[in-house]
Amino acid sequence: MIGYAARTTNRRNLKLLRDNDWRLLLSPLQSWTTYGMRYALDNGAWTAHVTDQPWNEKRFFNALKARGRDADFVVLPDIVGGGVKSFERSYWWLPVVADYTALPMLPAQDGFIDAYVSGMIGPGMGLFVGGTTAWKEKTMAHWAALAKRCEARCHVGRVNTVRRIALCAAAGVDSFDGSAPSRYAVEFTKLDLARRQRDLFA
Repeated sequence: MIGYAARTTNRRNLKLLRDNDWRLLLSPLQSWTTYGMRYALDNGAWTAHVTDQPWNEKRFFNALKARGRDADFVVLPDIVGGGVKSFERSYWWLPVVADYTALPMLPAQDGFIDAYVSGMIGPGMGLFVGGTTAWKEKTMAHWAALAKRCEARCHVGRVNTVRRIALCAAAGVDSFDGSAPSRYAVEFTKLDLARRQRDLFA
């Protein structure tokens, strides 16, 4: 699996990430410096959710214009746990984001049903499994299987433990992101080893 780490300015952690083929997940709310590494672009909705602040549409759009074209993928704007309202926001933003990236990612959220997803994802649009923690863990295998049937890339957000990396491996996802590899160098080795193991439950 491909691992994406939250952007960091810590030189030791950056070296660990670079030397072990990790990539960065840029937030529109922070610096967009990539340090010459491959990266993807998030939309900032999770930060707005946990800080109880309005989503910063302008900041996302500016980041999209600046970094979207070279990103591995860009996560469409969504609403954490927002169900159909999240889908509607993502759908509205799709043509805008598609102008700046080769691979938009549709975020699946609590309350999603297959009909929201199966007609949209494919080789040109991936699936980003977001949502609340319990919902994500319960449903990620379902969404990964659906993505595979549609020949779409599947990515899981907020994966910060060996256990959750193992769940991603068992589900067959293509990539994941987390902040732990950027924050805790002492934890990096076991997280990286878990990423390289195809299925710890096999």
